[in-house]
Amino acid sequence: MPRLRPTIRVRLAALYAALVVATTLLLLGISWWLMRRHLFRTLPGPEAHDLSTRLLTQYALALLGIVLVAGVVGWLVAGRVLAPVRGMTATARRVSEERLDERIALAGPDDELRELGDTLDAMLDRLQAAVDAQRRFVSNASHELRSPLTVIRTEADVTLSDPDADVRQLRAMGEVVLEATDRTEALLDGLLVLARTQRGLRPERPVDLAALVRRAAGHVAHEAAAGRVALQVSAGEARVLGDEPLLERLAANLAENAVRHNEPGGVAELQVGREDGEAVLRVRNTGPPIPPDAVARLAEPFERLDRAGLTPGTGLGLSIVRAVADAHGGRLALSARSGGGLEAEVRLPLAP
Repeated sequence: MPRLRPTIRVRLAALYAALVVATTLLLLGISWWLMRRHLFRTLPGPEAHDLSTRLLTQYALALLGIVLVAGVVGWLVAGRVLAPVRGMTATARRVSEERLDERIALAGPDDELRELGDTLDAMLDRLQAAVDAQRRFVSNASHELRSPLTVIRTEADVTLSDPDADVRQLRAMGEVVLEATDRTEALLDGLLVLARTQRGLRPERPVDLAALVRRAAGHVAHEAAAGRVALQVSAGEARVLGDEPLLERLAANLAENAVRHNEPGGVAELQVGREDGEAVLRVRNTGPPIPPDAVARLAEPFERLDRAGLTPGTGLGLSIVRAVADAHGGRLALSARSGGGLEAEVRLPLAP
């Protein structure tokens, strides 16, 4: 059977009462001792002894009354002191996944309890932002996964419902299904990368960021040539500690983003080097002007400037870049270029 423990209110009341009783006992003890000395100096022995005994009895009764009063007052004072804490507890009980808008909003003096209430409110703000982001992510992921599956199902139903379908129609259906499958595979791959960044990194080892950038440029070289985009690479020495496959994905996503979201005759610049004691990967591309409010959303999952989906991609590229950078203790900064296009800068701690 678990041992019962007194509540914090009982303990505060007991502490208050104990302090009052101890102080009163000390004062009464000193007063009785002084009075007893005075009585024995001014009165005969038997009378002095009798008076000091009666005085001690009265003091004991007074002390008993003080104990009772101190206990009641301590209980009331403790309740008043703990009232803000009870309010915080009630708010915390009301908070749930569906009611994250509850806040403590503690009024009163700027003391420790006010600071605690404000800290809890700030924590609830962060929690609500995280839950809202998770809901958007799940909703967008469900939509993105459902779209290619719907295409596959529709193509199969239409083609198979035609009893006169020839080989050409079947091949056309197969090509659509393969394209939708590739899109689904790319989406699942991106979701898995995001999940990996949340689970923590593998044992870190030195990684040559310049080599990863050159490799990423090689992968998009054919696509850049097909789109008449000039690919410029400047790779200085920059070694970081981390998970090489994730960092390779970061570089590849930035290179693909710079080439795919470009314009014919445009330029995609990939630069890597060391600045201010950090490894810096900077990618610039040309293209149409980007509104500043749109730039802030580009690193969110499934956010794209091309809402029509004419540009290949899953909408996870820059969100993966940000997640990988965060997992390595770095950061991603996006900015719209004055002449059009985007600049993405990733800063990572250098390997010691």
